[in-house]
Amino acid sequence: MLTIENLCYTVRDGEETLGILQGVDLTVNKGDFIVVTGPNGGGKTTLAKAIMGLVDPTGGKITFRGEDITHMSITDRAKLGVSYGFQHPARFKGMKVKDLLALSSGKKKLSRDDCCLYLNKVGLCAGDYIDREIDASLSGGEVKRIEIASVLARGTDLMIFDEPEAGIDLWSFSRLTETFRALHATRESAIIVISHQERIIELADKVVLISGGKVTHSGTKEEILPFVFDRSAEGCEYDRKVARA
Repeated sequence: MLTIENLCYTVRDGEETLGILQGVDLTVNKGDFIVVTGPNGGGKTTLAKAIMGLVDPTGGKITFRGEDITHMSITDRAKLGVSYGFQHPARFKGMKVKDLLALSSGKKKLSRDDCCLYLNKVGLCAGDYIDREIDASLSGGEVKRIEIASVLARGTDLMIFDEPEAGIDLWSFSRLTETFRALHATRESAIIVISHQERIIELADKVVLISGGKVTHSGTKEEILPFVFDRSAEGCEYDRKVARA
């Protein structure tokens, strides 16, 4: 479904060229649940943004469902079936939650029951949120969960979530992990999650450890967790920094 080959992304910092991504390879099949983890600044979010088209790679190739999308626009990738949950979601003053969910689903109007279904999946009491605007009156955690609900409403072939646990309380996080578990059980969508949380890593079919812009280890959670807990990644200490929620 998704193939990433020798992906590179470099930026200029004065006279210096920084390699944010340095030859990343990754294959994701339909129904896969992939967790990308590693130390802060290692390139995880940049990889996710490159898949969605938020950054333009300076080298390598991204293929989705047999089509080269390396330099394709965000809009065209979305039409092909790629969706993205930001680490820090935007707010939309004047837009109500129910309207965002309907827009995401591709329908002019979404039933109240359907809205409730998606909001309940992310630990929100639907009756308290359906008619609220997505503005400054909502906390960061609330906006985060609403955005995740909108990705679920869209139901694309590939869903990417950048640190979905960020800003979410413990009870809602527990509900969210169950939602990921149920979503993965259907095997209808491939899921890529950027996360440090052990409880999300435990759900993965494959864990990819990225450090210094490179994939340093890749395999099952049983194979990779020892590297996460007991070793450093490319010289950057990452010992026991996976949060246990």
